[in-house]
Amino acid sequence: MAGERQAGTADAHPPTSPACSLRSPLLQLRPYHGWSTPMTTPTSPPNPSAPLAYSELPKRTLYLTMTGLMLSLLLAALDQTVVGTAMPRIVADLNGFNHYAWVTTAYLLTSTAVVPIVGKLSDLYGRKQFLVGGAVFFVITSMLCGLAADMVQLSLFRGLQGIGAGILMSSVFTVISVIFPPAERGKIQGIFGAVFGLASITGPLVGGFLTDQQSWRWVFYVNLPVGAAAVAMLVTQFPNIRPNHLTRPKIDFLGAIVLMAAICPLLLALSLGGHEYTWGSAEILGLLGFGLVMLAIFPFVEQRASEPIIPLRLLSHRIVTIAGLGLLVGAMGMFGAILYIPLFIQGVIGASATNSGLLLAPMMGTMVVSSILGGQLISRTGRYKLAGIAGMGTMTLGMLLLATMGPDADYGTVIRNMMILGVGMGPTMPIFTLAAQNAVDVRELGVVTSFTQFSRSIGGTLGAALFGSLLTNRFGELSTSLAVERGLPPEAFELVRNPQALVDPSAAEALPAALVGSGGTELYDQVLVTVKLALSGALHDMFLAATLVLGLGVLLMLVMREVPLRKTHRPAPDTGRASEGGARPEVAARAES
Repeated sequence: MAGERQAGTADAHPPTSPACSLRSPLLQLRPYHGWSTPMTTPTSPPNPSAPLAYSELPKRTLYLTMTGLMLSLLLAALDQTVVGTAMPRIVADLNGFNHYAWVTTAYLLTSTAVVPIVGKLSDLYGRKQFLVGGAVFFVITSMLCGLAADMVQLSLFRGLQGIGAGILMSSVFTVISVIFPPAERGKIQGIFGAVFGLASITGPLVGGFLTDQQSWRWVFYVNLPVGAAAVAMLVTQFPNIRPNHLTRPKIDFLGAIVLMAAICPLLLALSLGGHEYTWGSAEILGLLGFGLVMLAIFPFVEQRASEPIIPLRLLSHRIVTIAGLGLLVGAMGMFGAILYIPLFIQGVIGASATNSGLLLAPMMGTMVVSSILGGQLISRTGRYKLAGIAGMGTMTLGMLLLATMGPDADYGTVIRNMMILGVGMGPTMPIFTLAAQNAVDVRELGVVTSFTQFSRSIGGTLGAALFGSLLTNRFGELSTSLAVERGLPPEAFELVRNPQALVDPSAAEALPAALVGSGGTELYDQVLVTVKLALSGALHDMFLAATLVLGLGVLLMLVMREVPLRKTHRPAPDTGRASEGGARPEVAARAES
């Protein structure tokens, strides 16, 4: 029987094996059992005792595998939220406000570039080595980030850290899509969304506490024990199931190079434009021109590749295309909140880093609850569009409310607006991924999942770069105009262009001494108020821009056609053309320990 199935004759309606079920009162997980068709005829006889696919793992192994995947996701998600709260103090300590967005941009840049590449390679060579390798690399680079001596080093190490994060994020979500069919996947994605939310809740609290009580460097060192636990779980429990190939798999090296050559210059131009270089400078125009040329070449390279990084046929599938765009704009707008809300709380309202983390906790709490409830509702009804419209609309409303806040905002108003944003964030982003996966055949799952994660990463990277550039430019303009309007002496202009006094206690203490020659302490309050008003105005413009971006996400959700969620991995009728001539299905021909 094992030999027959290994040759590609899977039963149409195989019986459900108790040993392959994963059940609990909350999850009620039912992994899919009807698919184990191999890519090719195996080159060696199969092991009859080995599980043929992730869905056929024993219950205990499946439980532990899911735990390892959750730890991997927690590792990557915790890092983002821990660092966000500490960023104001980091740029103050390393004297690098002008590079505020670079620490995040470098991280997102590399994590974005590796997602489609790793997704394809894991389809060809298996998952375990990428999960374990990504976790180990992430832990090592976290330690390097904690040892950074300046913003250049920190940005470099964060870029390396992003490689590990990209490997983890791509592999985790692809494995989920392989184990569970769409009807069950809504619940699972809700649970994994809750894991992300848990990291979002504990991250700001831990980050704020460590920043205030110890040092911002400990927000990176905290990854070490979590990473060690994840690596131990993956090494000992995650099965090394990989596909067999009749011939050596062909890697699209040229496509990967061209893709990175397109993404990196474009994002660099967006980050440097209007800040370190003018938008019309030769440097910015050169980066934009080179990136656009590489982007135009990329489709022709992929057309000729036997195993393309991003198959162009996916873009002819309306649901997949809309889902990718929705993830792009959703992540772009969402990062406008997650990355810069701590700056508003600490710089404009005047809260400490610890209190900043406490104020973020309610938003992340509502995100966790709405993620779990939304996933359960989608799995029960088999419908996702209405939940997506409501979620994206709520996100847009929450972001708009953030844009209305100023220096006089009280804690209650800030918490309320962030909680509204959190309710929308919980279920929204996974819905686009679920819609894309549901619309294609199982042969496309790995590629489609990588495509959606790539779109989300691109959106986050664009959001960090664009909103960071907007914030820096608007702060410079507003600080100068307000200084003139309030009659500050010219020698005070340089001080009002630097908001470090709002987020760094030592800089605030040194400010009166810096003003001695221009009137001393009489100017102290005026300078602080001017800086606070300029920062508040710049953040208002940034939150408003994020609101407009999220509004596009609402429109995309409205026009996306809904296909009822399937209860198997078989394609739904008339869902599109992505699977025509599609990629070969992933299967596990044999398992190796």
